[in-house]
Amino acid sequence: MKRVILCVTNDLSTDQRVHKIATTLSKKLEYEVLLVGRKLKQSPLIKRDYTTKRLKLVFTKGPLFYFFFNFRLFLFLLFNKVDIIVSNDLDTLPGSAMAAKIKRKRLFYDSHELFTEVPELIHRKRVQRIWEKLERKYIKCVDEFYTVCKPIADLYTEKYGKKVKVVRNVSLKKDSLQIEKYEKPTLIYQGALNLGRGIDLMIDTMAFLPNYQLIIVGKGDLEKELKVKAQKLGANNIDFKGYVSFEELHELTSRAHIGLSWEENLGLNYYYALPNKVFDYIQARIPVLVSNLPGLKSIIEEHGVGEMLNNRTPEKIGAQIERLFEKRHTFDDALKNAARELIWEKEQEILIDIYTS
Repeated sequence: MKRVILCVTNDLSTDQRVHKIATTLSKKLEYEVLLVGRKLKQSPLIKRDYTTKRLKLVFTKGPLFYFFFNFRLFLFLLFNKVDIIVSNDLDTLPGSAMAAKIKRKRLFYDSHELFTEVPELIHRKRVQRIWEKLERKYIKCVDEFYTVCKPIADLYTEKYGKKVKVVRNVSLKKDSLQIEKYEKPTLIYQGALNLGRGIDLMIDTMAFLPNYQLIIVGKGDLEKELKVKAQKLGANNIDFKGYVSFEELHELTSRAHIGLSWEENLGLNYYYALPNKVFDYIQARIPVLVSNLPGLKSIIEEHGVGEMLNNRTPEKIGAQIERLFEKRHTFDDALKNAARELIWEKEQEILIDIYTS
């Protein structure tokens, strides 16, 4: 039986992509799967059908975190049996690549995003150059390379001359829940509370939607700042839910009326983004309101499951949301069809081909 170790820098609890991939490798290919991440003070207990390991570190952010995580990861991989090492994103690639080279094992690279183009780096040129140098150095060691969408795959191919395959971050198929909706018209955002996600704008918009509520699911760098902002604005119609398990998330999302994905045009990563949350909204059969950016635009144009923002001013967005809410049922058929087509059960066949070729 082949043993695969998947490597991430998060605490494993909310990363749906690696969970889906680990499950496919374990159940469909019958690989022995180990998912390695990090342990945080408030990391929730998780129960999976594959093995997990969380590394404890003194540093939790900044250059020392990345250095020591990759050092610990390198040692862990070096002294554990493995046939395939899977690096998820650039922040695990150095440790993964060095271990794969020494052990002479295959190295797979799953780039969830254009790491060097994330908003946190595009205005920090010195730090960005360091990551770009690491990417150039270790990408040469990669045996199989896949990412989340074709535009990002094309950019990597042009930059490094490597064939990059596409495994979209679509959701697991979920049944439409016959569940009572929230009494108030409800908007939902799920995902990281980080720079460039448009959450500030969502909070500002709620001032023009006093009869609506906004549910924000997730944690991140801006969590405290966003809560303070909502409090200062007296926004008592915003509910920060924090961490919600995979199992609870679908029911929570299904009770809402409109799903939000308002990424800002901050670098190529968000410009081409096609976030997992949009596919989750589709599985919950709720229409979406998304940014007018190529990745998100493609979902609206191809599947007709919602609208793009016409404007990014709070008052005008509020008016668009009210119109969208009133006609929300006109998207029912499109959502039903998209929920049948855009599913991991179909997409995983591409992944299986990558691992068995």
